[in-house]
Amino acid sequence: MFLIQCAHMDTDASKNTPRGPVKTAALYVVAMLIMCPASAIYVAVCLLLIPWRALRIRTGNTFGKIMGPTIFGLAGIRPAIENRERLFDNFPALYVCNHTSTADMWIGMWMCPNHVCGVAKKEIIFLPFFGQAYWLSGHLLLDRRNRKQALTSMAKAREVIHKHRLGVWMWPEGTRSRDGRLQPLKKGFVHLAIAAGLPVVPVVFHDADIHWPSKKFRTVPGDLRIEVLDPIDTSSWSPDQAGEHAQEVWQTFQAALGPRQRSLPSDG
Repeated sequence: MFLIQCAHMDTDASKNTPRGPVKTAALYVVAMLIMCPASAIYVAVCLLLIPWRALRIRTGNTFGKIMGPTIFGLAGIRPAIENRERLFDNFPALYVCNHTSTADMWIGMWMCPNHVCGVAKKEIIFLPFFGQAYWLSGHLLLDRRNRKQALTSMAKAREVIHKHRLGVWMWPEGTRSRDGRLQPLKKGFVHLAIAAGLPVVPVVFHDADIHWPSKKFRTVPGDLRIEVLDPIDTSSWSPDQAGEHAQEVWQTFQAALGPRQRSLPSDG
């Protein structure tokens, strides 16, 4: 089991010693040597479980809880999670995270509760190997080509969530922030929370981009502080006010982040 070291945490990741290109390259090579055979086995298992979507989702969760700590452990990153019980006390929920680092996905796969699925746009299925593996996993795909398709896609997502009593894990900024600062949140998570009747639980990654920047070939080992905030009740949310609701969650993130990651005011 991957152990969380919370005591004596050095919260300033920039003080830790970075790993240069050679060590980082070695990390990627070792990660690929592990990932390739593990992913092949995972895909084979998912193919056998095609008729049973819930089992495929659970298989994906198990895969993530094994591979996640393997990958961020190789990078020397140690998640230190504050208020982790809120992930489970409020299940099922829609968990939303800020997105700045290559480590985000691996840590999210590991720390999310069981019976949680991810969300991606439908076009992801065209990505070689990864897209097909994602489709086989049974996780949610949303079609955003036009309003009619989006509504149909949302209705299908709601049906899957309710049928299998799933939570959902999302990065509502859409893409990784290049400088670590919080970006505007897209409105899709608001519509999904309303459609599925789920509360929103913000999960704040502090300075993850310093540990494993997405556009730079280096990693910085150390303790990564992650903060699970109080749930946000969505029972009174309305699709007509999606922008305002997204802005409310954005402000919640903004208030929790340190000065380096706070952004200019968002217009939603």
